[in-house]
Amino acid sequence: MNSVPRPLRFQVWLWFLMVVIAAVPCVTLQAQEHPDATAAEASADAATPHVQQSQLYWIIHTSGWIGGVLLLISFYFVALVTQLFLELRERVVAPPELLSECGTLLSKRDYNGVYRLAKDSETYLGGLIAAGLAAYSTGLGDSREAIDRQGEAITVEMERRISMLAVIGSLGPMIGLLGTLKGMIASFSVIATSDAQMKASEVAGGISEALLITFEGVALSVPAIYFFAVFKNRVSTLTVQTINTADEFIRRFHGVVQSKPAASTTATHA
Repeated sequence: MNSVPRPLRFQVWLWFLMVVIAAVPCVTLQAQEHPDATAAEASADAATPHVQQSQLYWIIHTSGWIGGVLLLISFYFVALVTQLFLELRERVVAPPELLSECGTLLSKRDYNGVYRLAKDSETYLGGLIAAGLAAYSTGLGDSREAIDRQGEAITVEMERRISMLAVIGSLGPMIGLLGTLKGMIASFSVIATSDAQMKASEVAGGISEALLITFEGVALSVPAIYFFAVFKNRVSTLTVQTINTADEFIRRFHGVVQSKPAASTTATHA
């Protein structure tokens, strides 16, 4: 029996691998002194050794909880794209092995065997063939209409599975905009509440937060929109090909059924 794979175990390991890679700091940034520091702060900084902090830590600290949300969404995005690449393939949706086995049973005129094989199959092609055979008792036209209706249901199901990519593509910039507003509010609040000399580092912190989260949101949105378009075209192609394959098999099935009386008559005359 052919079935659509559900690589849940693969997703778990993929998530684990990405978390491990994200936890490894690779590049470090040198902490710089602020030019507007007072003389006492300058002397204290001179006596204190420079602090090394990883770039990953700076990104996480600057992004805050909004960046954490984007990070979790990006993990889900990578796992979803990987799963769709594995499942939305012609060999999985319409496996040639199933069509070959059905053809073998049809050549033996095992009609019940063909129906059971198609019905037990969890593939989309099996569902189409089973729907066509179930409606064949009322005629070939009704059988082909049943295939078309089932094909529409399959198209909706496939599009539902890829719809989350469109959601991520639309949600990324919105979350980035939320981070932009949060960072700009933080920067201007420093300017508005500074009674003494304003520190440029505090203002720059809010601006860097705004720019970084905006970048992260757009960086997540662009590939999501691209892969949504890719899988949208793939769904259209796969559904058309699968419906045509099932329709061709039903017409072949009809031809075999119609030729049965003629074959029996020939055998009787002989």
